[in-house]
Amino acid sequence: MTVTKSPRYYPAEDIKPAKNTYRVKQNPPRIRKSITPGTVLILLAGRFRGKRVVCLKALESGLILVSGPYKINGVPLRRVNQAYVIATSTNVDVSKVDVSSFTDAYFARSKDSSTEGENEFFMGDAPKPAVVNDQRKADQKKVDDALLKSVASAPMMEAYLAAQFTLTTHDKPHTMQF
Repeated sequence: MTVTKSPRYYPAEDIKPAKNTYRVKQNPPRIRKSITPGTVLILLAGRFRGKRVVCLKALESGLILVSGPYKINGVPLRRVNQAYVIATSTNVDVSKVDVSSFTDAYFARSKDSSTEGENEFFMGDAPKPAVVNDQRKADQKKVDDALLKSVASAPMMEAYLAAQFTLTTHDKPHTMQF
């Protein structure tokens, strides 16, 4: 029978034990195998639900960069969560579209717009809606020009992208192949 000697120092109750310095490293988000650059996707939620868009690339945050093209169906360059899209088997050649300059920082909101206090809100006029700046318009035009050339080369692709996706009463989505 061994007797253990008690320590001479007892910490105070308010001292927190040292935390383990081990940090879990986050793995980059995985994109579904069916979603590749050039795949035509169907948006399921948001302002543009039911629209068919072209996937341009996967961003570092796990979101997908898509475009309508804007001239065909009114969907601008935007980021979309892959949970809210259906990937179709239709593909468009996007090798000539330069999307290297588009990152998550490109879509971040500017921090220079200060929030007004409550008094200024009630005293002033109604807030003005956000206006798309000229840089975004130029980027949209540049991407659309390259994308429209590849869309025009495929027969019926422009009409396919312009068509709205809907389901009727007797459609069974679980049996459909997109």
